[in-house]
Amino acid sequence: MTVFDVPLEELRRRRSIKWARFGPDVLPMFVAEMDARPVPAVVEVLSRMVADGDTGYPELPDYQEAFAGFARDVWSWQIDPAEILLAGDVMSGMRELTLATTQPGDAVVINPPVYPPFRAVCRTTGRRIVEVPVTADGRLDLDALAEAFKREHPAAYLLCSPHNPSGVVHTADELARVMELANAHDVTVICDEIHAPLSGAEHTPIQLVPGGERALTVTSASKSWNLAGLKAGLIVPGAEAAGLVRSLGGYVPESASYLGVVAHATALTHGRDWLAEAVAGIHENKQYFADELHRAIPELSWTPSQGTYLAWVDCSPLGLTHAGQHFFEQAKVRFGQGTDYDPAATQFVRVNLATSQEIISEAVRRMAASL
Repeated sequence: MTVFDVPLEELRRRRSIKWARFGPDVLPMFVAEMDARPVPAVVEVLSRMVADGDTGYPELPDYQEAFAGFARDVWSWQIDPAEILLAGDVMSGMRELTLATTQPGDAVVINPPVYPPFRAVCRTTGRRIVEVPVTADGRLDLDALAEAFKREHPAAYLLCSPHNPSGVVHTADELARVMELANAHDVTVICDEIHAPLSGAEHTPIQLVPGGERALTVTSASKSWNLAGLKAGLIVPGAEAAGLVRSLGGYVPESASYLGVVAHATALTHGRDWLAEAVAGIHENKQYFADELHRAIPELSWTPSQGTYLAWVDCSPLGLTHAGQHFFEQAKVRFGQGTDYDPAATQFVRVNLATSQEIISEAVRRMAASL
């Protein structure tokens, strides 16, 4: 038994996006929600709060202190909890930081294929998107990044670390070069590290590399402990960016949910064994998916990624016009559509592997049958 051994009939009683968006004939493996049993300590604390009517506004720095403790224990990252600001979630935090560090019309760099809200942050704030695609193996193209910083004079760089959808965990050397380039060209680095706890010590927080004291990190316990519906994010400034974060309006921290704050703090402090079990299950599921995919569809291969619980699969050997649409319409499996992450990625799908091996096996069976 793992945290992912949840029967399909039980999952279908859930009413979140993953299980409510499509009909019962569709197997959903798109949005980044885990098909997991909850963290027991989180269930306990939330049940007690609701029973006691303790459902007001957050006040105590529980979440900030819990994250600082986790960061210290896992990454040897020393953070003053008083400098950490609450946010509604990671993307609202990134949007507020983009507004605070850039002006309408400014260039902002992203690395496609990338989590779709990165583009939305730029579009909805009137910023100009500059694309610096990752390399064929999903790594940061540092030479192209240097050229873009020199040519486009961007005000900000929205970095995803670990990268979504590829699952690449950027190295300390890569991140040090990012900060060297950004600081040389006066580019503010706003780094989404929401998937970092899943990679543990393999992940390097950007603020721990040389020059990282000027970076801004936005994170949350939501992805690693499956708490997306309990809204609470964190903005963590580097030492030289603390003043900027203190200047953000009170509405930013006030957008966090009290239940979310307590749930996330509890997960960071008392859900570490649960996380370890989830990480072990994800590792097994990645290899299981790779093996099943190669067995059932020999034309395809996928090498398990280092970070996240997502698989970014190149389906171009199949000769489909749009891989995601084909599998949705013909196989009744809903993956993340590659074109959501990069308009040119018609041959790619993003597969959520934080689920049971039974569901993974059924998804691959349906894929093969549709061909």
